[in-house]
Amino acid sequence: MTSFRRFHECSVSEKILDTMFLITMGVGYLFALGHMYYTHEGRDGKAGLSVEDVRIAYYGQHQQTRLGAALNGSMGGNLEYPEQKKVIFEWIEGGSDMDEFNAKVAPVLNENCVMCHSEASGMNLPFLTTFEEVRQLTTTDTGASIQSLVRVSHIHLFGIAFILFFVGRIFILCEMPVITKRITVAIPFIAILLDILSWYVTKVIPDFAYVVIASGALMGLSLAMQILVSIYQMWLYKPKAEPSEM
Repeated sequence: MTSFRRFHECSVSEKILDTMFLITMGVGYLFALGHMYYTHEGRDGKAGLSVEDVRIAYYGQHQQTRLGAALNGSMGGNLEYPEQKKVIFEWIEGGSDMDEFNAKVAPVLNENCVMCHSEASGMNLPFLTTFEEVRQLTTTDTGASIQSLVRVSHIHLFGIAFILFFVGRIFILCEMPVITKRITVAIPFIAILLDILSWYVTKVIPDFAYVVIASGALMGLSLAMQILVSIYQMWLYKPKAEPSEM
């Protein structure tokens, strides 16, 4: 029977290298989850991350402006005082007058927002430095734009695919039934493709936000399982007499 390389055939140096890579990827993924949480939580005006927050992120709040949705979501926490949010909302509801903007709204934005929402910051965020720029954000909130989704999609697909590939290459050194291994290494790739495609569908069908969450959770769980099982088999697992087929 054909024999395939397994963890018990790896040197200690290789095991240390693989383990440190897997641990770093796992910690990095935890930080990615934290970033996702703070990016989307509170969009529905309530603390914590919910399906409604995800729906709003991609479908938008058609009864609300883009600026208003941002202030009711994660951006609201950047204002120093609750009264500042009230000033901006009153300006939006009052017709977004230029004089009132210069007198009341601009000072709030300059104090709390412009350090990130400006060309000088180098960040890929809407600019809030002029009346015209802010006025454009008082239109109906339709969620993330197709342009921004395309930009984030290609970054995610290229970056995450490399991570899944290298984690999977380590995982296939585990000893387990071949069908289980094949399914396990394929699942996270299928999940990330489904997750990203669901972003676009959610812009049209808001209830597809459930698919976004489910596919993201599936990818995370499968990645975590590969990392944990690989580390366990590297250091603690007692190999069988005849390694199973890949």
